[in-house]
Amino acid sequence: MAPSPSFFLIFSIFFVLFHAAPSFQLQLNTLDIAALLAIKNTLTDVPGTHFFSTWDFASPRPCSAFAGVICSLDDSSPNPTLRVTSLILGTGLSDSPGLAGSLSASLSNLTQLTQLVLYAGLVTGPIPPQLGNLINLRVLSLTNNRLTGPIPASLSSLHNLHTLDLSFNQLSGSIPPGIAHLDQLKVLILASNMLSGELPKFPASQELFHIDVKRNKIWGRLPSSMPVSVRYLSVSENRMWGPINGLESLSELVYLDLSMNQFSGPIPKSLFHSRLNSMLLQRNNFSGGVPTDASSTSYAQGSIVDLSHNLLTGELSPILAGVETLFLNNNRLIGRVPDEYVNSISRGDTKTLYLQHNYISDFPMQSGLALPDSVSLCLSYNCMVPPVGLAACPASAGGQLSRPAYQCSVYNNGTAP
Repeated sequence: MAPSPSFFLIFSIFFVLFHAAPSFQLQLNTLDIAALLAIKNTLTDVPGTHFFSTWDFASPRPCSAFAGVICSLDDSSPNPTLRVTSLILGTGLSDSPGLAGSLSASLSNLTQLTQLVLYAGLVTGPIPPQLGNLINLRVLSLTNNRLTGPIPASLSSLHNLHTLDLSFNQLSGSIPPGIAHLDQLKVLILASNMLSGELPKFPASQELFHIDVKRNKIWGRLPSSMPVSVRYLSVSENRMWGPINGLESLSELVYLDLSMNQFSGPIPKSLFHSRLNSMLLQRNNFSGGVPTDASSTSYAQGSIVDLSHNLLTGELSPILAGVETLFLNNNRLIGRVPDEYVNSISRGDTKTLYLQHNYISDFPMQSGLALPDSVSLCLSYNCMVPPVGLAACPASAGGQLSRPAYQCSVYNNGTAP
């Protein structure tokens, strides 16, 4: 039977569409092509990196050919085109030295960007303030390079921003106050720069989960209130001082690092709970005692509490028994250590307990009790002869087992400084 006329019609339509398809390929927006070319002209592969080897501007399909480029359809105009929505500069591989050069202001012409990432490398110069025009940006990560100058205040215009990570650069100046009011911001990482000034005040109602500004030159007090949603807070190795009462309402905290500052006053009792699995407050001027509690808190495996090198006084309560790694050394604690701590290290629940350089008078461990091999217990330089030697103590503990008797008598009489 001869083919019907409808067969030839359908065949003809498919033949035309198949052979005409290449001419209807969606093209990358010309503004985006120009922006990518400008970006490539200000950056270069460090020897050993081959990131830009795929950026051939003679390619008819840069969206699929260019490494680090992701495009989406923009049908808002009569002639739909492709727009760059994600740009990841560098490979991120551990054996890749990354990119060098500087960031082009032409990045701001990629107006549909939702993600801009610069992997570790040797990129220098300022962050272009024009990035504040990328109003669709949700992720801005420019880490582990040599960027200098201030954080542009224009970044406060990025109201869709979810993650801002500018860590491990050489940025200076203060943190723009407007960044603290970006209502979609969830993650703020500005660690390991040279930022100064005070920490901006964050609205308590903001749903911010992660704040990391460690290793800067930030000074002043912690804000009197913080977002109650914060789970990770690190301001360590700065120049901050004063009480930390503003943290009392942060019931969602799981990681807190205030170490190596000049914070003072008592440690709020509300911070001593099992959800806060890492609490690092060492090398400050905290005073008062460890909160009194009738029983220990049930801390999880991997928990760490470091209150060492402060001015804590009084007898130790059982509240921290069960913490896996516990540093209470170099304080002014006195009296008898509760049985709960002895039981915890005997079971191996607590693997590190440092109590050296206090004024403790009794550690009720049975003579000859064998501790698990995984346990490190240091009790040196207290007001007693410790039931264990110096083998598990760090070198900084010194070589004396006990304090001189005159120091103990003076302190216990209340006349010590």
